[in-house]
Amino acid sequence: MLRLVLFLLALTLPALAADVRVRVDPSAPPAAPGNEDRTTFPTIQNALDHHPFATDGGRVFIEIVPGTYHERVIVTQNHANITLLGLGKSPSDVVITNSLNAKQAGGTFFTETVEINGPGFQADNITFENAAGNTGQAVAVANRSDRSIFKRCIIRGNQDTLFADFGRQYYLNDRIVGNVDFIFGNAAAVFDATLILSNGPGYITAQSRTLPTQPTGFVIYDSMVMAEGDADDAPAGAPDSKTIIAAHGKIGLGRPWRAYSRVVYIDTVLNTGALDTAGWNNWGNPANESTAYYAESNSTGPGASPSTRVPWSHQLTPAEARQYLPQTFLAGPKSGPDHWDPIAAAAKLP
Repeated sequence: MLRLVLFLLALTLPALAADVRVRVDPSAPPAAPGNEDRTTFPTIQNALDHHPFATDGGRVFIEIVPGTYHERVIVTQNHANITLLGLGKSPSDVVITNSLNAKQAGGTFFTETVEINGPGFQADNITFENAAGNTGQAVAVANRSDRSIFKRCIIRGNQDTLFADFGRQYYLNDRIVGNVDFIFGNAAAVFDATLILSNGPGYITAQSRTLPTQPTGFVIYDSMVMAEGDADDAPAGAPDSKTIIAAHGKIGLGRPWRAYSRVVYIDTVLNTGALDTAGWNNWGNPANESTAYYAESNSTGPGASPSTRVPWSHQLTPAEARQYLPQTFLAGPKSGPDHWDPIAAAAKLP
């Protein structure tokens, strides 16, 4: 009887999530089919291909020892709840890098160093880089993961650095570096306390919402925009504001990759004199001015200039801006929100 009671009780109790932790260390031998129970792998992709799976909604933590990893990484759709953790003292200690531009790869969407398709992806304390340089479109990260988080990461490239393509995405305390349309795509993405560095003239965002009913868009919140060479820890030779202007161009807040593009800057310091005072651009199509939604709320710094912005952009009050704050904008569809709290989820990362 006691055994029966315990069995019935077990059926009524919720299953406990079982996390998995593995390590990436270049000194480890590679894993092959048949030894997926290993816990140490020489490359990140080898770990993704052969790690044990978590159970009952658990998470797979892939802990990466410091080093430069010259590899392309793909997180497939069936790999949900993957967390990449850099074990260095700073994100510069763990670098995932590749060098591939659109001409070499046969198109922009074949260039990414890291491609993420599984839901619930997280990354902490890592640099993601496309080192192709100023040679055209060259993606560092293509993110198609709903409920994804990048925390204390560097995402570095030139043109088309970050393809924020799908789902709800939260970027916290990150650094994103590029020049032409270097944050692009049609995700619902919030960049919170993030340093956005332009390393040449061009537009920061090219958001691609295609319908006014889509709950997507980019929100740059409580962040800072600078020219890379103006940053205190800029690498040698990084262009500053004067260099960018001298290159016959300025920095723009955004332009519409698709007609209903939506981008909002809230409480962000535009700390560069290289910012075009008009702010926004219609990408050569006046019709976009009646469909794109571009707004700012409480922009400050030398690049803040509400009176000179294009007349079809918006200046929001703090009350109007609240709908774009992370816990509201990323909560989920109104018809059935899953109440995702990106701030609480990010707080669980180390």
